[in-house]
Amino acid sequence: MLPKVNQTMFLQLASESGQDQAPTYRSRIADLNAESVFIEIPMDEQTKRYYRTHAGERLIANYFTADGVKHQFHTVVKGIRKDIVNLVEIQMPQPDEITKEQRRSFLRVETELEIAVRIGEKTRFVALTEDVGGGGVSFRCERKWPIVKGMKLNCWLLIPFRANTVTHAQFVGEVVRVNEVEPNHYVVMMKFDEIQDSEQQKVIRYCFERQIDMRRD
Repeated sequence: MLPKVNQTMFLQLASESGQDQAPTYRSRIADLNAESVFIEIPMDEQTKRYYRTHAGERLIANYFTADGVKHQFHTVVKGIRKDIVNLVEIQMPQPDEITKEQRRSFLRVETELEIAVRIGEKTRFVALTEDVGGGGVSFRCERKWPIVKGMKLNCWLLIPFRANTVTHAQFVGEVVRVNEVEPNHYVVMMKFDEIQDSEQQKVIRYCFERQIDMRRD
């Protein structure tokens, strides 16, 4: 699938050796046409400084589709489009130049994040996630909450980013499994049933940052 406007894009310099350790730059797709993708000035994920590209520079670009699949392609910087906000112009890939990660589990990371859950109109509680991914989350909670397979839960996930900013991702999750892990607790596994693309991109961005951090530890 070709990239789309408003998708978050992660970039690395193709010339860097050892891609796991290479700096990662985050950007957003602001516009595109048949020949080019126009992205916001990339920001270094570690230093939070903007990276100044130059024409002819070769990049490796990664982005994630709404179903949580990672796509990657090699591209080259074509220049800067001067507008109200300057945009970096990179080469649009051909469909056969894009590779994708066939396994969707790669986006799932083990992490404890606060999640607020609402069942119906009255029952509310806060729990901690077991893992988070581009397609759903799982969390641990007390068995006193009446959760069963197939139920739809309204959720708000607290997401901390590297830049010391905190945001929420709101979604409706469908329970796909409930496993008893202790006499008084169980783990609830959910897939996203209703979630706006902008909210899902927050989750995907968090997972990507966590993956980078874990590789460097």
